[in-house]
Amino acid sequence: PISRLVLRITTDDSKAVCRLSVKFGATLRASRLLLERARELQLAVIGVSFHVGSGCTDPETFVQAISDARCVFDMGAELGFSMHLLDIGGGFPGSEDVKLKFEEITSVINPALDKYFPVDSGVRIIAEPGRYYVASAFTLAVNIIAKKMVLKEQTGSDDEDEANDKTLMYYVNDGVYGSFNCILYDHAHVKPVLQKRPKPDESCFSCSIWGPTCDGLDRIVERCAMPELQVGDWMLFENMGAYTVAAASTFNGFQRPAIHYVMSRPAWQLMQQIKEQGFLAEVEEQDVASLPLSCAWESGIEYPAACASASINV
Repeated sequence: PISRLVLRITTDDSKAVCRLSVKFGATLRASRLLLERARELQLAVIGVSFHVGSGCTDPETFVQAISDARCVFDMGAELGFSMHLLDIGGGFPGSEDVKLKFEEITSVINPALDKYFPVDSGVRIIAEPGRYYVASAFTLAVNIIAKKMVLKEQTGSDDEDEANDKTLMYYVNDGVYGSFNCILYDHAHVKPVLQKRPKPDESCFSCSIWGPTCDGLDRIVERCAMPELQVGDWMLFENMGAYTVAAASTFNGFQRPAIHYVMSRPAWQLMQQIKEQGFLAEVEEQDVASLPLSCAWESGIEYPAACASASINV
């Protein structure tokens, strides 16, 4: 009886990568009926929530959802409810390699909130920005545990590049049953980065990257161009913080990856200074923003040099 309820409404998530309204949310008509029933049961409905779907490609979807939320607030007021909470959901991008940037979304959301829920309305507005905070915080490092060369059929062409005569299959120690489950469940498109910088004249080959399990579904990258690598070499995958290790399994006995915390040397020194002396007034915003992006291990006294990396065209 003392529980406080939030009514979740459906949205048009047809332009989202991961649709959620197929499972959750009430239409405006159903919302009216639910509010009437809640009044009969003397339940306290204090607000409205919605989610436009993860990977939304049309920011105008937020405008319609916020407008619908306003309608439900008005319904609630008519029925005697005192609503004061609006949850606008999540799915906000947390990296730069996306079609729709976070700033583009907020430039649409903020005017809509000002219009339908101005400051003097007394409504508390919250969101669920999990992906926004963690997506770019993790870089996954995988090790090549096996390698297979596949020779292409000879076409007899005299001018065929020798580098195109073979393709390479790399098997690494993580896959779609582990951290790369985001490929299946989050529709992610991952891009490998080499730990070692290739030589300028080094030939590239058509490659595919596979996980370690027995399942043929366990494919990470269908095709990419990379120099020839060896067993024991490392690949990096950036922006692997959202919906990765959280949903990983130990299928086939392969364990979840260990998590290590890394930080650039100047950033580490700044954190130690703050820890010992507090956040000093002279540590200005530009000092933090100008810290280099190279990383060193956080623990210990000695810091290994940052690894040179080169992006791979996928």
